[in-house]
Amino acid sequence: MSSYCRLEGRGVLVTRPAAQADGLCRLIEAAGGRPISFPTVEIQPAGDSERARALLSESWDIVLFVSRNAVDQALALAGDASALRLARLGAVGRATAACMEQSGIAPQLVPPSGFDSESLLALPALTDVAGRRVLIVRGEGGRAMLGDTLTERGAEVAFAEVYRRALPQIDAGVLIPQWQQSLGYVTASSDEVLANLLALIPSSAHPWLRGLPLAVLSERNAASAMENGFRVVAVAAEASDAGLCDAVCRLSMAAAEAR
Repeated sequence: MSSYCRLEGRGVLVTRPAAQADGLCRLIEAAGGRPISFPTVEIQPAGDSERARALLSESWDIVLFVSRNAVDQALALAGDASALRLARLGAVGRATAACMEQSGIAPQLVPPSGFDSESLLALPALTDVAGRRVLIVRGEGGRAMLGDTLTERGAEVAFAEVYRRALPQIDAGVLIPQWQQSLGYVTASSDEVLANLLALIPSSAHPWLRGLPLAVLSERNAASAMENGFRVVAVAAEASDAGLCDAVCRLSMAAAEAR
């Protein structure tokens, strides 16, 4: 994290799912900020977990994980990861790869940069997949691009949907007065996270929220945020907690220079 980061006690809204918020919260505290955890996505078991469990036990040439949630939920379902270790494993980005390594299923296919389907599909090992059996491990209703492209390249593709994302049941309205006194920055790790934040917060508070500096993980997230009315947006240099915190630091430096 950059040495210039001095958040000076300002609140930073951390919108990651609860199980993934600790790392970013610690970095914000180390930078002198006050993390405010407000998960806008709740991770729940998949609707058809038995089908996902059966797919995870089959033999595959390649198994691709699209998120840390996919790793955690797949291993919880599979119990024994021995079948997965027989396949060539891939991760959509470095954060997912790190989660896999910590779980004992180190991936061989990881994009050197980027953290999306496009980056994964650019790997040479995934350009010649004709006749290969490929399992994509994801949440319900994930992006179609990865599977569609691999199918076009001749692979036999299946999806193990190991979790679903839900909107938390929480009354955010009661928190707004306190946030308006202490909140300086907002973070969002996906378009869905940001959309859910806007859905959870009363519309009367949207103009205030959109006026706060926002840190996001990708240019695609930034474009979506701007379309939703956010005016000051910083993009993380890498898809990680450190990258997101560094984006908040850049926002704080820009604000200090403007004063």
